[in-house]
Formats: sequence, C-alpha cells, structure tokens
Amino acid sequence: MSLELTDLLTEAISRNASDLHINTGVPPAFRIDGTLVPASDKPLTAEHAKEICFQCLSQEQVMKLDSQRTIDLAFSVGERSRVRANLFYSLDTIAGAFRVIPFIIPEPEELGLHDCMLKITEKARGLVLVTGVTGSGKSTSLAAMIERINRTRHDHIITIEDPIEYIYTQKNCIINQREIGQDTSSFQSALKYALREDPDVVLVGEMRDLETIQNAITIAETGHLVFATLHTNTAVQTVDRIIDVFPPHQQPQVRTQLSFILEGIFCQQLIPRIGGGRALAVEALLPNSGMRNMIREGKTHQIPAQMQVGQKETEMFTMDQSLAGLVKKGLIEEKEARRKSVDVNDFNAALR
Repeated sequence: MSLELTDLLTEAISRNASDLHINTGVPPAFRIDGTLVPASDKPLTAEHAKEICFQCLSQEQVMKLDSQRTIDLAFSVGERSRVRANLFYSLDTIAGAFRVIPFIIPEPEELGLHDCMLKITEKARGLVLVTGVTGSGKSTSLAAMIERINRTRHDHIITIEDPIEYIYTQKNCIINQREIGQDTSSFQSALKYALREDPDVVLVGEMRDLETIQNAITIAETGHLVFATLHTNTAVQTVDRIIDVFPPHQQPQVRTQLSFILEGIFCQQLIPRIGGGRALAVEALLPNSGMRNMIREGKTHQIPAQMQVGQKETEMFTMDQSLAGLVKKGLIEEKEARRKSVDVNDFNAALR
C-alpha cells in the first residue's frame, strides 16, 4: 500500500516530531526530541521514496530538481502547520528532509527565550544575530522576536527568506515577506533594494556570502534594526566568521563597523529534556564598550572572559554557563550538558 506524504507529515505533527526524513533503503523516519525514530518497519524502494517526495512538487519544481539536483520549498499541511522541505539526490536516488513549522508562532516563554532576547526587540537600530547548527531553533526564536515587534511597535518589517517559514499576521506592524526565487532573485538583490522600501526592521534568513553580509551591515549602519542567522556555535566564532569573509585589506574597516552596529549575538543549542521535549541553551553576547574595543582591535579571544565578568550587570552568559544552569534546574542531564559544552573546564566551574 502506497504511503502518502500528507499522512506521514500529519503523523509527524501529532507526534511532535521536528522533522520527517525520506530515504531509499530505510523506512521513513521522524526526528523526535532530537532522535530519529522509524515510522514503520518497511524500507522504501527508490521508486517509492521518489513518489512520496514528488507529491509536494509542481511540474516546474520537478524540472528544477532535475536540473539543479536539489530544491528548497515550503508548503502548508492542513490548517495547523507549514513544512519547509529540501529534496535532493543521493546515490542517484531522491531523498527528502521535511521540517515541521507550526502556523502559530510559539510564545517566548514556551520556547524558553531569555529576557535579554526580548529586550533587544526594543532596539531602534543595529545588528542582532541568532546562530547555531541546523535544527537548533534559530528560525523559531527569530519568529518569536519578530512577532514581539509586530505586537509592540508600529514599524515596517521586511523579511527575506529561502524559503518563507513562519507566516506573520500583521498586527501593529506592516510586514512584507519575500521568498527567494518567488519574490526576489537572491538575498543580495533583495537587500540591495530594501532601503528604498522604507523598512524599520529587516530579517535576513541567512547571511550566506560576502555580499549578503556587506549589505546587512550597511542596512544596520544606516539606522535600521537587522536580524540575521549564521551557522556558528559561539559568539566569538560568529564575530570572527563575519570578519574572515572579507578580504584582508577590508577586515580592519569591518571590525570597526561591526563594533559600532552589533547589538547582540545569541548562539543556540536544543538539549534533550529530562522527561521528554528539548530545552534551549543559549550563549548571549550583549557587547559593552570594552567588548566593542576588543572587536575593533581583533582581540575577540578575550570576549568570553568579559562575558563571564559582566554576567550580572548585563544578562550575558556563555554557553557553558547556560548548560550548567539547565542542569542545576533539573531540566537536562549533566552527562548530556557536558557533551554539548564548549569548554569542559568552564562547564565544570560553572556547575560548581
């Protein structure tokens, strides 16, 4: 009996899975609380995997997948959820990864967002980065922050995404959501013209390359609040990654620019929670004048020590401090927290 993609996604939603994986030679699998769980005991043939994946594609998208060998898209499942999908070739067979995205943006308290992540939505200008590996909840945290602005400010918000994940209902703000390939040709093109569209807040789905990063910095410099994501694990790594993208002769200027516009970096991990679900661990950098000097002078390696010193006065904390805090609250296992720590010695010190 043929499996339907809609049925698999409906089951994924009912089981609170974050993802559905379709691959040849193994059964469909759900990612539940960070772990892959088979949906059945029947492996998929190559033809069956292709049939399931193609159920979400238009003829035009089938042709794009055939020519480019991979495709990103998003679509709705009933009235409860959207799905972000990536279909791709693996050993000349079709495979798919489907991420479940609820229609209703979760409340910050439900996600475990820290107060400092919400306070930063009150900023008038600057650059705010939410970082972490794939599946660490970056998009959901950003959606909650944008939704807070939507409820509390009277601004024009532009989002540039590939593809659009959360769909916002306009409340106090005007919101324009632009999808790469549908509403604009690229991040670079959308950002190039964003300043002509009178924005107050700009969300960049991902800072992938030099030109995108350069445009995001320019928009923040000209008095706008810019949110963006990067695939980095710590605040220091994030600063260094942005600077290292530029040619050496431009890096001193970029350090200076970043030292003025950076308002916050939040690096995320999702850790299996005791009793089920996942807990959010966050490293939060809210740069003070000393840290801005360190960024300008290329002394980013000194930032973690400053973060620990300034924790009480500015709500800053390292990833290891965040993990230790979750252990102390009885939310996650010490063994798991230690495995996800950045520096085991710092984690042990924070735990003590």
